[in-house]
Amino acid sequence: MISTSRLRLRAYLPADVDERAAMFADRQTMRYYPRTKSRDETVAWIDRNLLSYERNGFGLWVVELKSTGEFLGECGLVVQKVDGAREIELGYSIKRARWGQGFAPEAAIACRDHAFEVLGLRRLISIIHPDNVPSQAVARKVGMRHEKDTQLFGLPQRIYSLDAPDMRRPCRPTSRSAGDAPDSVRATRRST
Repeated sequence: MISTSRLRLRAYLPADVDERAAMFADRQTMRYYPRTKSRDETVAWIDRNLLSYERNGFGLWVVELKSTGEFLGECGLVVQKVDGAREIELGYSIKRARWGQGFAPEAAIACRDHAFEVLGLRRLISIIHPDNVPSQAVARKVGMRHEKDTQLFGLPQRIYSLDAPDMRRPCRPTSRSAGDAPDSVRATRRST
């Protein structure tokens, strides 16, 4: 289990279906996905994460508030294929009622540290739609930099990346692209 001062990240359970399905059904939360997802698709999503825990030792984990156990969303690591290369994505998505409270960067930083310090991973990426400015801000707070633009899942995407040796360097972008927002913006990240 991964934890921070406010959050606990834990494996998905079958009982989490309703909470995650509500997020997948919310059009505002899903605006950077190709579409919303059904309850059956949510069950399959959780099943894929359970399989990933077994195969890879990681997956997307439930993010919950330590003080109450409230389901806040998910954050974790996902194997992706980007432009023909195997990559490990750091993905995050927080339910809309809890946007802007710093949960996404807090959970993502904890996952980054776990990936590098415990799992020994050497590189992480985040896949973010170009219009998802708040999620780009979260990626920068984790220490990531915009690496390239590509097409994935039928949508344009920005790839942010971070190599393990660079994870503690200050986040001082030397230039900003038109879609980047100040680092003070807090929100969620869509994950695939």
